[in-house]
Amino acid sequence: MFSPSRDADPSQDPEAPPSDLSLDARLAAGLSEIDAAGLRRSLRTVASAQGPRIELGGRRVLNFSSNDYLGLAGDPAMVEAACRAARDFGTGTGASRLLSGTQSLHAELEETLAGFKDTGAALAFSCGYATALGVIPSLVAKGDVVIIDKLAHACLVDGARLSGADLRVFPHNDTDRLDSHLRWARERSAGCRVLVVTESVFSMDGDLAPLAEIVELKDRHGAWLLLDEAHGTGVIGPGGRGLAHATGLHQLVDVHMGTLGKALGSAGGYIAGSRTLVDHLVNRARSFIFSTAPPAAQAAAATAAIRWIQTPDGLARIASLDRLRAALAAALPDKLAGPPPAAIVPVMVGGEADAVALAAACLASGAWIPAVRYPTVPKGKARLRITLTATHSMEDVDSVACLLRNVAARKEESRSAKSPARFLREKISARRGSGQPAPRGVS
Repeated sequence: MFSPSRDADPSQDPEAPPSDLSLDARLAAGLSEIDAAGLRRSLRTVASAQGPRIELGGRRVLNFSSNDYLGLAGDPAMVEAACRAARDFGTGTGASRLLSGTQSLHAELEETLAGFKDTGAALAFSCGYATALGVIPSLVAKGDVVIIDKLAHACLVDGARLSGADLRVFPHNDTDRLDSHLRWARERSAGCRVLVVTESVFSMDGDLAPLAEIVELKDRHGAWLLLDEAHGTGVIGPGGRGLAHATGLHQLVDVHMGTLGKALGSAGGYIAGSRTLVDHLVNRARSFIFSTAPPAAQAAAATAAIRWIQTPDGLARIASLDRLRAALAAALPDKLAGPPPAAIVPVMVGGEADAVALAAACLASGAWIPAVRYPTVPKGKARLRITLTATHSMEDVDSVACLLRNVAARKEESRSAKSPARFLREKISARRGSGQPAPRGVS
């Protein structure tokens, strides 16, 4: 992370105060450091609903950046559920959940979530980040231990730090090191609370946690397990219930965490578990207690999505996403990516500037595949992050595969090789010459 320079003029006496203490001057110094490292970020404005194609920068482009895995964010049924709730309950709740903010649609959502996850109860939060910042500090404190996967999402890391517990990090999916940390925690204090934190599907790598081994270890050492199913919900497991259900271990996970804003197409986060756990969070999770309740429309859309994905149409949508994942895996060279276990496919690049340049070339060709770089991922491990949705077509997958095959080729060819933009234009031209339609959104 970058922090503003301590002195506006480095040549000054270190003991002297900086020449300009104004907020903007100090922040500008920090931004200059970000610029110098080539890591400046900026917002991109999308002028359309989420979908396989979006309006970006005044153009309609293929969208491989969204976590709307089942295409429900703009689905007419979910939109209607939200509109109906807004008409009946208004646009805001006006109070926290413990005052007058808990509306019947919140209770309905939580009952639906508990049924979906096969738990005794569930609790909805305003967003996934607030979920992590509320639940982890409510479970552990100073003198306790949190053991977390190195690639766990920032919200989980921040929740662990906020708790005041001793934090131990194990290398990604390294169960031997996890075992070592668990033994250390028990030798340190037999009576302390130990919480293991991991994701089911890792957001930047798209791989899965070795859940069976993790569950066995946490049970052997008397620890608790928080499993974040943010990118597994709606994508893997029976009826899209996630990795815990896919492995048959859902009854052995102590705290199920997830989001309502990815495959479920709404917004918010949730915890599912025992009734005792949820009652504890209502009384101890500060991000829940001291936040205005989410709008009823948000809850209604999420409830409709959970119910829909369990219908034949919903299950067919999940199966469609499975087919697209398999098609993309088959179209990519083995050295670029293996078959994705979920809907996230990282294309490793390495250098931050190279990843940004490749993303820009893809966008010029009509496909938005964002570059992910430090501090989201470690320095030198920048990548393009492809996310597939069930509303993409096979033609869309073919288009992105054309680009990515060229990315792989360019890594082995000289710098004079064709650019991804030129490659795709030639591919489109060849299709037209053969009578095949050009990929939609890239003409």
